[in-house]
Amino acid sequence: MDERLYNQVWGMFEDLARTTAAYRSARAFADSRLEQELDRLLSDPRQRMGGAGDAARAAARAKHDELVARAQEALDRDLTQLIAESEVVEPALPPAYARWDSPVWQAYRVPEEAPMAVRLGDLHLPEEPGLCVPFLARLPLARGLWVDSGRGHGEASALLDEAERRRLALDCAVAHTVRLLAAHPAYDLRVRAIDPAGAGAAAFAPLVEAGVLEAPPAAGAAGVSATLAQLTERVDLLQMALRAGAAEDLPPGVDTAAHLLVVHDFPHGFDDRAVTQLRYLADEGPAVGTQLLMVADPAEAAAYGPVLDPLWRSLSRLTPVPDDHLADPWVGHAWTYEPPAFPAGSAVMRQVLAQVADARRRRGL
Repeated sequence: MDERLYNQVWGMFEDLARTTAAYRSARAFADSRLEQELDRLLSDPRQRMGGAGDAARAAARAKHDELVARAQEALDRDLTQLIAESEVVEPALPPAYARWDSPVWQAYRVPEEAPMAVRLGDLHLPEEPGLCVPFLARLPLARGLWVDSGRGHGEASALLDEAERRRLALDCAVAHTVRLLAAHPAYDLRVRAIDPAGAGAAAFAPLVEAGVLEAPPAAGAAGVSATLAQLTERVDLLQMALRAGAAEDLPPGVDTAAHLLVVHDFPHGFDDRAVTQLRYLADEGPAVGTQLLMVADPAEAAAYGPVLDPLWRSLSRLTPVPDDHLADPWVGHAWTYEPPAFPAGSAVMRQVLAQVADARRRRGL
């Protein structure tokens, strides 16, 4: 069922991409042909003036309108089918794929096995904003995640001041963290956090209170250095064991569970060595189950210059507000990404964290 629903969601994603591409192509063809016909009429002195010219221009526009109407009719037919499919699929999605306002969370229990994927938000195109396709990412994540707290290009970002963008970005990162915790078995994901100045204490509070973090968020330059050194050493050991085919010979105490490091307020509290370690974790960590979830504004790290360009490229960029920065793998449309959000006044986050914390306690974690 998990695989079938995953494939169905991706099928809807592809169908919407291709039907929209066909519509846009038909519109572009109609516009181009109209432009060519009008240019041809203008280039003929006999057609520029008089009733014959007016009739020719009206005929050209009529053909254009007919082509556009056919394209719109085909698009509307396909969208109607996809909307009907979405109305059936969305309520059937399991917690890992479901929206935070889905009733499925009321019966949530920590899984015994990780699912194929997790939902990172929703995607839609301007032709039908009401039809949202779940944005699913396969597990284990092949790349880390980066929630961009800087000023984006969308209208929603332009309306926010810097403090509000930062707050929303960290809230978004916490929502992703809860989702990943909820999708993994209790013994299968360890979460650590770096918050150098303690500016994210309020957002991290539910995670801290539930006891699902391995330690309180690391603060100050010393906390940043210690956390990165521990994770770097772990990745080194796992990489060596993987290359040597000797995973069973790891030293006692080396945890082989997946790790997620949530980094807030980068590059505050990071020296050159810490930046190098962070880049190493981004590059080498995913192969051995260590992932980054960063909240950062690249403009604040501009002093490092192009040194950090590989870091940003190695992470999957997400935004805390709607933004059309994601492209599909079929035709390359610019899709508007809608970040996940807990319903206002909902207790679903604390309910899920309570379940995760209880399962971890029963496992002795």
